[in-house]
Amino acid sequence: MSALVPGPARDLIEVRGIRAHGRHGVLETERQTGQLFMADVVVAVDTQRAAGSDDLADTVDYSQVAQAVHDELAGEPVDLIETLAERIAVRCLAFRGVQAVELTIHKPDAPVGVPVDDVILRIVRTRA
Repeated sequence: MSALVPGPARDLIEVRGIRAHGRHGVLETERQTGQLFMADVVVAVDTQRAAGSDDLADTVDYSQVAQAVHDELAGEPVDLIETLAERIAVRCLAFRGVQAVELTIHKPDAPVGVPVDDVILRIVRTRA
């Protein structure tokens, strides 16, 4: 469930389960072999104009958002998923029409020392 609340001018577009092999983490083994990272992204936009025009140019192209998220997941390694999430949020907010973004990063194979299903970080950022 999204922390972003839809309103008259804030509709939500969600892309879930974006996957990529990344080399993020503080351990040398994480940098060498990498692991699966996943992301769910929710962007708040106003879709009324696009609904009336039926023109992709009047909304956010979610394929481009998904590609930007994927590029960061698979891109330059960082130590912390907090840094990764912030980079992705900044890229999402750069799309014209995006008013806010909720981003969830999944690191299911995180080396935490005990069996876990997933390690998750969720952030919400709004346009300044």
